[in-house]
Formats: sequence, structure tokens, C-alpha cells
Amino acid sequence: ASIEAVCGPLLAPEQLATPQSPGQLKSHYAPAALLRLNVMHAAPGEPHITFGPDAPRGPNAYNLSATGNVVEAATNLFAYLRKLDALGPPSIAVMPIPTQGLGEAINDRLRRAAAPRHT
Repeated sequence: ASIEAVCGPLLAPEQLATPQSPGQLKSHYAPAALLRLNVMHAAPGEPHITFGPDAPRGPNAYNLSATGNVVEAATNLFAYLRKLDALGPPSIAVMPIPTQGLGEAINDRLRRAAAPRHT
């Protein structure tokens, strides 16, 4: 949205049968743990990536931005995914992230990280 505000609408990327970069894969930057998206309350003991000042708190909650800043959240996203995945949980819960502005890109990355993996 920020780029389009400067240069106008962008064309959608061409859908090629073979992706030209890893970012075009349906599953990308995926942790070993299953990601459960749009979860307000994690299961007992499950790591929970949260967002904003009203987010759940506790020893398993990791807030991307306690102030609700999507730039800060984007900065923390992959570090939190790596950190929590290194703990070895079977799943990681992620609460809803707003879809406005940079939140659109954060949600795209989360969907790709949660996508089924082809082995």
C-alpha cells in the first residue's frame, strides 16, 4: 500500500507453474511446529504469538507489539517464529493480526508459514 501510494497500482505477479523465488511458494518460512492462525486463546502450554495492548498475557504469550504497531510486529515476526519453534512444541497459536497496511503482509507471511508442506 505504501509503494502504491507513491507510484500507483501495481500489477499482480504473473502466476508461473514454477515459482521464480522461494517467496512465491505456498509454504514459505514454515516452522516445524503446526501454526494455528486466528487463535484468541492458546491451548494449555502452547506458545501463543499475540498482538496489541489487549492481548492475552502469560508465560507462553509472546506479543509482537504490545502497542499494536504493525511495523514493530513485522520486525519481530520471524524472530518469534524461530524462537518458539526451537522450543519444540507440536503447535504454535497465533492470534488475529489486523489486515490493514503492513498487517496485510504479516498475514500473508503467516498464511504461508501455516500452509501444508509437501515432503
